[in-house]
Amino acid sequence: MVGYGFMGAAHSHAWRTAHRFFDLPLTPELRTLAGRTESSLLAAAERYGFAQTTTRWQDLLEDPEIDVIDICTPGDTHFEIAMAALAAGKHVLCEKPLANSVEESEQMTAAAIEARAQGVRSICGFSYRRTPALAYARQLVAEGAVGEIRQIRAQYLQDWLSDADAPMTWRLDKEKAGSGALGDIGAHIIDLAQWISGQRISSVSGTLETVVPTRPAAGDLQGLGGKGDTSGERQDVTVDDVALFTGRFESGVLGSFEATRMAQGRKNAMRVEINGSAGAVAFDFERMNELEIYDATTPAGRQGFTRVLTTEPEHPYAANWWPTGHGLGYEHTFTHQIADLVTAIGEGTDPSPSFEEALQVQRVLAAVETSAADGSSWTSTDPQSSTQETSR
Repeated sequence: MVGYGFMGAAHSHAWRTAHRFFDLPLTPELRTLAGRTESSLLAAAERYGFAQTTTRWQDLLEDPEIDVIDICTPGDTHFEIAMAALAAGKHVLCEKPLANSVEESEQMTAAAIEARAQGVRSICGFSYRRTPALAYARQLVAEGAVGEIRQIRAQYLQDWLSDADAPMTWRLDKEKAGSGALGDIGAHIIDLAQWISGQRISSVSGTLETVVPTRPAAGDLQGLGGKGDTSGERQDVTVDDVALFTGRFESGVLGSFEATRMAQGRKNAMRVEINGSAGAVAFDFERMNELEIYDATTPAGRQGFTRVLTTEPEHPYAANWWPTGHGLGYEHTFTHQIADLVTAIGEGTDPSPSFEEALQVQRVLAAVETSAADGSSWTSTDPQSSTQETSR
């Protein structure tokens, strides 16, 4: 594994746990943790359960005992590490977004396709797909439970940057992060909207806003945010705080998207709702074990959303855990991701989301940025089309 911060902790827990709850064809072993700062790296390796450490991620590629490279670093490093790992014949799990640009994502995807022919697997870490309620929502939509899809809305609301004096972090630096709320959390709802609906976003009209233009350069970090030193230097924020856009899907269906880290009181409100001719499904990650289902064919007077607790053995992944009603948490989505990846490696199949799917998300992110810079003009996500479209 490369990186040992927030995602490193979540991924490590998943690698340690997956084979204990899922019947996997292979057993993961945490061999080497790579990072830049030796003192904190050693502490992280001991805490997470890695056998050894290195300050050179290249060492991982040269070790014949290592089969999988897990990339948990900021977006500006994904390209170099993933390309080298695929060339070395290592399976790759790369955190989202796939890279900081469409161009890098395209090259990574081409390399993944070439490596696939040699039996090398790759996957991008859109872990929310592994939430049982969302996986069940996708199943219901595919089965026709909502009928013809008519509208999609998705939000990802957080508040950890609401304090204007929260300290500067790498997530606020475009060179490292690629974009702000758009790529950090907006990427998730883009992926989920496309995955659950089975449709791609073909064009977008977007707006980006940096609400707090500078942040304290130093301070005490807590979680993702913290408290900055207001007596010292402030640095420019070079990414968006708020991203709003409308997306048109291939079928012509419209979707509305909002990603913000400025929504006071919303801690991790990742919401998706699919409205169709026969009903709807609605989800909020702050109630992650629940799915709301609306059946429009129910007789008048008895219609309304039904709250389904997705902890039954019939629901995706749930049978591997606790008795009915004993809920799962955020960390379980990563465990499910590792279980699916290890199963694919063991069975010689291709896991999802592939780098191709992640590239599509990257194209949507880039189109939103292009649109926002051009007065919210309708902008195509298709690389073969002109960048602008006429609003329909």
